[in-house]
Amino acid sequence: MGTEHVLAIDLGTGGPKAALVTPEGRITAHEFEPTPIELLGDGGAEQDPDAWWDAITTAVRRLLAGGHAAPDDVVAVSVTSQWSGTVAVDHAGKHLYPAVIWMDSRGAPYVEELVTGRLNVAGYDAFKLKAWIQKTGGIPSHSGKDPLGHILWLRHHQPDVYRAAHAFLEPCDYLNARLTGRQCASFDSITAHWLTDNRDLTNVHYDQQLLDWCGLTEQQLPELVPSASVVGTLQPAVADEWGLTPATKVVTATGDVHSAVVGSGALGDYEGHLYMGTSSWLSCHLPTKRTDLLNNQAALPSAVPGRYFLANEHEVGGGALLWLRDQAQMISDVDEANGLAEAAPAGSNGVIFTPWLNGERTPVDDHTIRGGWNNLSLTTDRPDLVRSVFEGVAYNSRWLLDTVEKFIKRPLDGLNFIGGGARSDLWCQMHADVCDRVIRRVAEPQHANARGAAFVAWLALGRQSLDELNRAVTIEQEFHPHPDGRAAYAPLYKEFGKLYKAHKPIHARLNG
Repeated sequence: MGTEHVLAIDLGTGGPKAALVTPEGRITAHEFEPTPIELLGDGGAEQDPDAWWDAITTAVRRLLAGGHAAPDDVVAVSVTSQWSGTVAVDHAGKHLYPAVIWMDSRGAPYVEELVTGRLNVAGYDAFKLKAWIQKTGGIPSHSGKDPLGHILWLRHHQPDVYRAAHAFLEPCDYLNARLTGRQCASFDSITAHWLTDNRDLTNVHYDQQLLDWCGLTEQQLPELVPSASVVGTLQPAVADEWGLTPATKVVTATGDVHSAVVGSGALGDYEGHLYMGTSSWLSCHLPTKRTDLLNNQAALPSAVPGRYFLANEHEVGGGALLWLRDQAQMISDVDEANGLAEAAPAGSNGVIFTPWLNGERTPVDDHTIRGGWNNLSLTTDRPDLVRSVFEGVAYNSRWLLDTVEKFIKRPLDGLNFIGGGARSDLWCQMHADVCDRVIRRVAEPQHANARGAAFVAWLALGRQSLDELNRAVTIEQEFHPHPDGRAAYAPLYKEFGKLYKAHKPIHARLNG
C-alpha cells in the first residue's frame, strides 16, 4: 500500500482546486481550473453548476493522472466551497437554475419585508429578532446575500423554479449530492439559511417557527447530518469518470469559512486567523454561542463537532486586486501589483482606497456602500494607486480586528494568515504594521481550505485528533509590527473609519 490520501475539492468563486492531502496535512499535489462568474446589473451574481462540475472533473483527472496516489489509496473525498449560496435542485439533484452565489443581493427587499415590524431594533422586528438570535445565533442579513434571501428572490422572480425545487442546497452540499446521490447538509454548512436551532450542537434541527415565518417547509430543505461524518460513497458513474473506486467515502461538505478555520492551525478557543482570498474574514473558535448583532457577526456551529466559531466576512479582500487587474486594467498580475506597491512609500502619499466594491457585511451590514480612491492629486502616480489598494484592504482587516477583539473581550495573540493573499510578503508586513499584531504566515497558505477539508475527513474517519491536526500545520514565517510602519498607518487608519461614515448616506442615495 502507498500513502493514504484524502481528495479535497475546494470550490472558490474563481474556480475549483483539487488536492491530495495526507493525514499529516501535507499537500502531495494539486490542480486548479478556473470558472466564470456572471455579475448582473441588478445586484445579481450567478454561476453555472455544470461549469463547476466540469472544472472539478478536469482538475481531478489531471491530478490523478500525475500518479501521486493510486485510486485505492484515496480513502475519501471532502468538499469545501464558497459559502452562503443557493442551488435549487430537483429530486435527482439536477440544478434547475444557475447557482445564486454569496455576492447576490437581489433578495434584500424580501428579507426586509420578512424581518421588520412595528417595533424595530437595528432594523429588525424585536420579537423576531429575539427568537432568531436565541435559536440560530444570527438573523437573515438586510443585504439579502444569505441563502434565505436567495430563496425568497427565487420565489418572487422564478416561481416555476421555486415550485419545482425539491431542495435548496449550499454549493458544497450540491456537489456532495452529485458525488453520492444524497441531498444532505451538515450542522455547520446549513447555518447561513438561519432556519436551524443551534443551541445544542448534538441536535441541530430545523425550527418550525422560523420555517413558518419564512413560508418554507422542512421538505424543501436538505436532510441534516452531524458535522465531520461520512455521508456515503462515490456513485459508480462519478468514480468511473474520475478514476477512483466506488468504495471511496464522501464526508460532510463545508463552507470555505469552516474549512479555513480547521486548516489554519488555530483550532483552540481565541486562537485567531485571517483569511485573504476573493473575500476575507478574521475568525477564531469560541467556547459558547454568542451574537454581535450591531456588527453582524456571531458564534456558529463549526465543522469541528461540538464547537462554535466566530463567523464574519469582508465582501472584498484579494478581490480588490482582481478588480484592479480586470476592470481598472492597472496591473497584469499579482506579481506586478506587488512590485508597483513596493515602489510607493508606506501610506501611498496620503491616498486611501476603500475596498467596499460589493458592499460590506462586517462590521457593517451595508449592501449600498461602495469603494474607491480618496485624496487623489495631480501628483498621484500608479504605484500610489496600487499600493493604496493593498493598504485599504489591510485597514479593513484592522477595522474587523478591532470589532472582533471588542466582542471577545480580549486581544488576539497574533493571527495565522492564510489564503492566496498571504503569499505576499508585502501584504503580510503591511497587516502586521496596520493591525499591530504578529502575522504568522501558514505554510502553503493558499491551500488552507483544502487542508481543512481534508482534516474534516480525517476526523470523520476517526484517523486523527484535533491536537494532531493542529500540530500538523506549519508556520512558515512571522512578520512583526515595525515602528515606522505603525507610525505611517495609524493616522490613515483613523481617516479610513471616517470615510465610511461620510460616504454611507451618499452611497445609500446613489445605490439604494
